Amino acid sequence: MFVATLLTSPETPILNRETVESLRNAWGGGDARWLDPGVAAEFPLANVPDNADQVWRDLQSLRLDLAIQPEAGRKKQLLIADMDSTMIRQECIDELADEAGVGAHVAGITARAMNGELDFEAALRERVGLLKGLKESVIAGVIRDRITLMPGGAVLLNTMKAQGAYTALVSGGFTTFTAAIAARLGFDENRANTLLVEEGKLTGMVADPILGKEAKVTALEEITARLGIGADQVIAVGDGANDLPMLQRAGTGVALHAKPKVQAEARIRVNHGDLTALLYLQGYTREEFVA
Repeated sequence: MFVATLLTSPETPILNRETVESLRNAWGGGDARWLDPGVAAEFPLANVPDNADQVWRDLQSLRLDLAIQPEAGRKKQLLIADMDSTMIRQECIDELADEAGVGAHVAGITARAMNGELDFEAALRERVGLLKGLKESVIAGVIRDRITLMPGGAVLLNTMKAQGAYTALVSGGFTTFTAAIAARLGFDENRANTLLVEEGKLTGMVADPILGKEAKVTALEEITARLGIGADQVIAVGDGANDLPMLQRAGTGVALHAKPKVQAEARIRVNHGDLTALLYLQGYTREEFVA
């Protein structure tokens, strides 16, 4: 059996009963269950409909997301998340680059790298090189003044942890940022790249080895092995091309407001919901959320 989940942004609860029921009837689904009135609903299906992709595209124009996945085992024991443009709204390296006076140039490289147009490791080294000479103390100010959390992240963490899940922040960004965000949201662990510093200034280099797409998969495999669970018990979320292998390895991989390349290859895409979409996809109702 499968389950179809319809959802939208909690800030604009526009999902109505007519839409849910008409789709359920068209696909011959079972009784609909509202997870959050106006925001999320689901219904069971015997099979994945042949026109599921077309319906997904049609619903996008209505600002609605659709996901179809196996019904069994939806509630996961491990959340593994990207940080930049996923758990936070920004790309941390772009914010540092703006402080260094090379913001526009670096942002352009970041956009291309996240869409898979550039080699991630080479692009990271190039961008970090442009930060050479920036005072290390600037980082704390960027975290304080420029970094904002993606909506729904705290509820996602709190709810899954209340159910006994383990949580890991795995980023192609930098440990100075992941440590702060992990502490703020309550992640059990965090992994990222390390900026090298000498005499209080960035050297323009990053420590080896680079944490890229392969390292994200390695993190997933190491953590699941340590916890004694399979990849099928993982829900992963990210937005960039370096997240794709991790999303594809996880039992449930969610491309959240993702780059075009990622959307083209990911199984589950959320463009209108926030991070609480990961809870609805697991079958949680709004009443079960932990603030």
